Amino acid sequence: MAKVKVTLRERKSTKTDRTSLYLEYYKGYTKDAEGKIRNIKDYETLDFYLYTNPKTPTEKQHNKEAKSKAEILRSEREKSIINGNNGFKSDFKQKTNLIDYFKTLTNERFDSQGNYGNWDSALKHLINYCNAATTFEQVDVKFVEGFRDYLLTKAKMSNGKLLSNNSALSYFNKFRAAINQAYDEEIISDNPIKKVRGIKQIDTHRSYLTLDELKVLAKTECRYEVLKRAFIFSCLTGLRWSDIQKLVWSEIEKFNNGWRVKFTQQKTKGAEYLDISDQAFAYLGEIGQPIDRVFTGLKYSSYMNVALTQWMIKAGITKPITFHCARHSFATIQLTLGTEIYTVSKLLGHSELKTTQIYAKIIDQKKIEAVNKIPNLID
Repeated sequence: MAKVKVTLRERKSTKTDRTSLYLEYYKGYTKDAEGKIRNIKDYETLDFYLYTNPKTPTEKQHNKEAKSKAEILRSEREKSIINGNNGFKSDFKQKTNLIDYFKTLTNERFDSQGNYGNWDSALKHLINYCNAATTFEQVDVKFVEGFRDYLLTKAKMSNGKLLSNNSALSYFNKFRAAINQAYDEEIISDNPIKKVRGIKQIDTHRSYLTLDELKVLAKTECRYEVLKRAFIFSCLTGLRWSDIQKLVWSEIEKFNNGWRVKFTQQKTKGAEYLDISDQAFAYLGEIGQPIDRVFTGLKYSSYMNVALTQWMIKAGITKPITFHCARHSFATIQLTLGTEIYTVSKLLGHSELKTTQIYAKIIDQKKIEAVNKIPNLID
């Protein structure tokens, strides 16, 4: 085997102002039948990060210390290999701490509050399930099955109740994504997640507003004007909270005598173009500078959630409504008004039609209720 060279590398995050550090192990190269050279490399994720653009003395000192510690670790790895320990993959990579690795992936999603919240919750349940010193050496099929069963039968919410099936599914999928990434980065040579049955999604009741309820809500005063505008805009467009909250004026453009939003979906990372009505455009408020947030002051917080609930009660709406219900409302209102399901699917940015068909089930139930309203013709 060629002499292994260990190099400290940096990877800038596209989502946060942080740069992760990792080690690259160059182990030589091979040639294929056509004579093409293929470099042989391995990688080790480190539990160190840098501020990409340090602004304060504290951040600059943090970067200096992190680089120093990472360089010491790089030197130790190289010395170990030179001294004859060539099994660095198992000795170093598989000894990567699972919790630290999961924390790194969670922090990379900090700018996406909804996604970050789910990852952070999954992390807390993972910490409750296993020992803080757990490494990837211990992550086998039995470990994965144990975590799945823990989420389904033992994991609890802050109120002491067991997790719902779909919450368990969401957190297990975050764990799945982490293990898959660890496999792609060759931290583990065998992927146990592929040998474990996942958690099946269960259809749940989705709260939504009817067109009449939305009309009443539009006439009802809300404590936070920006919350009212954003919520009704979501009802009129189907845009998610994460996409509305980060929307800037440069993403709003005049198009074919109307308006449209050009954006990258926070959830899927897909580029989208969404035509919006003049009515929806009116809820955007006064046009600002290209880099300005459209809904300035809109934040994911407990006081905003409380204000949303109070607004609903004031409008006489007693059903449980969250901000995401605005997206549900858009879908059900469109289908109720006769919009073809394929068109609704495209407006929602769904990659698969079956995702939209969940709303079609709601409309089918409403049709059943409607035909049963006709009283008996003969008493």
